[in-house]
Amino acid sequence: MNANTPVIIGVGQSQQRPSDPTTGLEPIDLLDAAALMAVDDSEAKRDIVADIDTIGIVGMVSWPYPDPAALLADRLGAKNVRRTVLTTTGGNSPEMLLHEIAHSILRGDNKSALIGGAECIYSRRRAMGESRSHLDWTTDERPLCPEIIGDDRPGNNPIEIAHHADMPTSVYPLLETALRAAAGHTVDEHQKIVSELWAKFSAVAATNPDAWLKESKTASEIRTVSASNRMIDFPYPKLMCANIIVDQAAAVIICSYEAAQMAGVPEEKMVFPLSGSDAHDHYFFSERDRLDTSPAIKETSAAALTAAGIGIDDVARFDLYSCFPAAVQISMGAMGLGKPGDTRPLTLTGGLGFAGGPANNYSMHAIAKMVEACRTDPASIGLVHALGWYATKHSVGLYSTTPPKNGYVRVDPKSCQNVVNAQPSRTSVGSYAGEATIESTSVPYDREGEPEVAIITLIAPDGSRVLANTTDKEMMEAIASEAQENKKAKLTTDGETTTLVDITENKNK
Repeated sequence: MNANTPVIIGVGQSQQRPSDPTTGLEPIDLLDAAALMAVDDSEAKRDIVADIDTIGIVGMVSWPYPDPAALLADRLGAKNVRRTVLTTTGGNSPEMLLHEIAHSILRGDNKSALIGGAECIYSRRRAMGESRSHLDWTTDERPLCPEIIGDDRPGNNPIEIAHHADMPTSVYPLLETALRAAAGHTVDEHQKIVSELWAKFSAVAATNPDAWLKESKTASEIRTVSASNRMIDFPYPKLMCANIIVDQAAAVIICSYEAAQMAGVPEEKMVFPLSGSDAHDHYFFSERDRLDTSPAIKETSAAALTAAGIGIDDVARFDLYSCFPAAVQISMGAMGLGKPGDTRPLTLTGGLGFAGGPANNYSMHAIAKMVEACRTDPASIGLVHALGWYATKHSVGLYSTTPPKNGYVRVDPKSCQNVVNAQPSRTSVGSYAGEATIESTSVPYDREGEPEVAIITLIAPDGSRVLANTTDKEMMEAIASEAQENKKAKLTTDGETTTLVDITENKNK
């Protein structure tokens, strides 16, 4: 085996739930705790902190450290760190970061690295909310991290923003109702199917010691709107949404096989990345050909499998990115999963709604759980899928205790991206008057349970996609009670935005 073959030797996860946010750890210290757990997890025979020459951190939301990797090196006493890396925004970042570092190790550019991320949004929200507390967290004056990786474009175009389709909670319902329409389900049928899928995720979280919510929820509890499960954005009540209000950190130590041997890491602790691939769908969701599919997931998963010399049936377990049910269903469709009799796990954590969704860093927790699962089931193969924005940016990685038979391969991102770029797209239209066919719907609700505005995507006769809104209560209630997709609608415009005037087939009801 190539001495530079990258191998994961340690993983760690930490969390806190302080009653007083001023007494808890700040994000960098919570990450320090996870990193030390990863060091202990490796069972190395010598001080591996001294071996670390690279630290990569997933971009943080809860506190603006300019170079969190350098700060973490100080906390750990890692004096030989010469490279620090920071990612841009996106839930694909942990897997993408691992691909970058693994490829760097394979090239011989560095030998030992620590990657990780942390968020203390739970503590910060509490400090800003009921306690009105000042958080004396580190204000670091050092320069911005010199190496920032990832696509830093904003997730929305001006047309989407003008029509209120600029938050995950408002866009993923559009993807969900497009899936519902493609399946031909009624509202109630689809809610039942989705809630049953989510109940399986909740059951996994209930057995995961690192999960934020460990209470298993039934399908009925997940789909039923209640005081504790208010409607966020139809068709998603709270229990179908990612839970960002967490204090969680995760860290992974990855090094060359030679470095692992020299450190005396036991063979049974070693888990090898086999391959990794990255690509994004047509970047703005309103410009994609369809809202219920992802050419990028199909291409990145296929490319990673081909690079590892295996097929999808050789994978024993998955952790599919699970911010909202639509993300999992789209991934399943792209990878050909969910066939009758296929009982392979789709999550190892319980998902972002139950295990916790710490902003960009969820998939670092998924990687940590995948490493643990591979150690428990030697020679088996696991797949982690991570995504950013609105099923936009995608990263897929494969893992096993068995070294890669072809050597570690990071698929050339340009090759995957070229395939995806060649897929059909649509023109996005924000100002349109006339008739169009409803494609998908989303209805955000306020905290009092009242619909605020409906967001609708429609397909115009020329094939372009139109975004529209309505605040008409009767139409919003109709959208939230009966599937409106594939029905004709009349639209008007003020020259800048489009308004839904009438759903033609409902006008006499």
